Amino acid sequence: MLKFYYHPLSPLSRRVWIALLEKDIPLTSIIINLQDREQFKPDFLTLNPFHHVTVIVDDGLRVLESLAILDYLESKYLNKPLLPNDSSKLAKVRMAQMVANNELSSLVIPLISETEDSPQLGKAKRKIKRIFKFLTELLEDNDYFGGDKISLGDIVAGNTVILTDKLGFELSQFAKINQWCDRLMQRPAWQQTQPNDEQIAVFKQTVQKLIESQSKAQVVRQVKS
Repeated sequence: MLKFYYHPLSPLSRRVWIALLEKDIPLTSIIINLQDREQFKPDFLTLNPFHHVTVIVDDGLRVLESLAILDYLESKYLNKPLLPNDSSKLAKVRMAQMVANNELSSLVIPLISETEDSPQLGKAKRKIKRIFKFLTELLEDNDYFGGDKISLGDIVAGNTVILTDKLGFELSQFAKINQWCDRLMQRPAWQQTQPNDEQIAVFKQTVQKLIESQSKAQVVRQVKS
């Protein structure tokens, strides 16, 4: 059975967790306690020498990096596909996925670390608005980025967009994005995986401690891959 090494507060873990649940893939889950620095222990470093969650081991194959894991799951487990066959729909799904990963994910950090009057926070919020405008245009009048079925684009983008909302960015000014998030949150896989307010507070404290002990560039790396 597939082994899933993760932490429930890790945004990268949640991408994979949601996909596993959406595709009904049987698994054994193993929580890596980041607060106790289990990611630096020898047993885990044999799985990921870069000490990041998430990791899967499936039929003896170790796969790390969340985007690689998502592609592996989609290629091997053909039930409930999360990528459309239509080329234009696939392009939209991939754009949503890559924009969320490359442009939006790192903006979680200033939402946590900067004060309300910080120029860096203002800059981050302006970029988030630009990203959400793009995602609105990409979504058009569809339920999901791939049309009427959920996709990897929705999983990667939705996970991060919902997190920005939980961190205080107001989604109501983007009606289609807000409605899309509501649709996602009605799905059992999302209800099972999304953190509550108490967990968000712990997540923010964890990120703050990481920033204090590492460079911001290192922390950004851990929320994007």
